[in-house]
Amino acid sequence: MHDTVYVTSNPQLYQNRELIQPALHASINVWDEPGWNEEHGTVLPETVVDHAQRAAQEYSNKRLVVHFMQPHYPFIDSDTTFDKGHMNGDKAENVWGQLIKGELIVDEDTLWKIYADNLDRALPHVKELMKELKGRTVVTADHGNMVGERSFPIPIREWGHPRGIYTEQLVRVPWLIHDNEPRRDIVAERPETTTKNIEEGKVADRLKNLGYAE
Repeated sequence: MHDTVYVTSNPQLYQNRELIQPALHASINVWDEPGWNEEHGTVLPETVVDHAQRAAQEYSNKRLVVHFMQPHYPFIDSDTTFDKGHMNGDKAENVWGQLIKGELIVDEDTLWKIYADNLDRALPHVKELMKELKGRTVVTADHGNMVGERSFPIPIREWGHPRGIYTEQLVRVPWLIHDNEPRRDIVAERPETTTKNIEEGKVADRLKNLGYAE
């Protein structure tokens, strides 16, 4: 993937870089300063678009993988508090873990609404980027999400995207293809060697704010 630049709002790849050893041309960690929004405890979609636009200009002969955080919580336009406990250290367990254990009671309709609202908060910015990027753009997701549906073969109610579970809700994702001619000439080149080292404490704090509790 020496022809690919990864623009991401999620610290997971950086956290696991030694294990995964991604062969990317470059990574742009939007979740680092100043891309991180302290008020909302996440990266806003408009910030991701700004970095992606600049990456498209700087790396005009590279593929871009642009990773938005939404609809993943925190739910940025919601006045809910149960999804924001990580921001002040109140809860170590993420929202989905609390729901599974019965430590958090939120009805499914309410949860689906704020989840969909969080997605809707990002979609106009995705559309903006689709119009600007030249060539072929694919809009998809890295996984789905379960909101109280029963798993298989053991029919227990699941929440979030637990590991080792294979259900329609988790593996069926959108695949929207948008062509905006002309297609670009893509060139693979040696990976950049100027990757910034980010303080591990900051990485851990960002992951905690996003619900990736240790």
